[in-house]
Amino acid sequence: MSIFEQEISREVGLVFARRQVVHVWADHVWSPDSVLVPAPETAAGTMIADDGACALIYAGKASIDLFASDTSNYRDNFLDDQPRLWMAARVEDGAPVSACVTADPTEGEAFFEAGYEIVGTVPMPQEIAAWIAAFTDAFHVERVFLKRQRDRSERNERGFGAKPGDRRDDF
Repeated sequence: MSIFEQEISREVGLVFARRQVVHVWADHVWSPDSVLVPAPETAAGTMIADDGACALIYAGKASIDLFASDTSNYRDNFLDDQPRLWMAARVEDGAPVSACVTADPTEGEAFFEAGYEIVGTVPMPQEIAAWIAAFTDAFHVERVFLKRQRDRSERNERGFGAKPGDRRDDF
């Protein structure tokens, strides 16, 4: 398969856990539980299991989208012994909705600032890890950081670093 035929998006199913807690302000807490590959043809909001203390709720399908510009972030994710997927969702009517997933650690951290109520990580399934590793190998380009050097003459023409009275537009 050529790099132009490389799959850049994959649909998965997202499962969240609703655990009972004894607390003054809340009777339960939500957390990501797992990613299902392939995504089942089950309605979002379906309860998968319930043992009284923890209920597993299927939040529906979401896609993991890969971008060539993010391959360095995917590589950072693989530096850990167990690569992770970041999951996020909002809660409406007692069930997780608007669920999303990513393999990019920086995008996963941005879920916290995006207003999602449930944010966390789950272990990356082996099939997804192999797919992302192949994509990263095909598209990663090492970028060298070059610090820009300022031109001192340009700096003085604009008035930066100049002494009082040196600027042309001095009032």
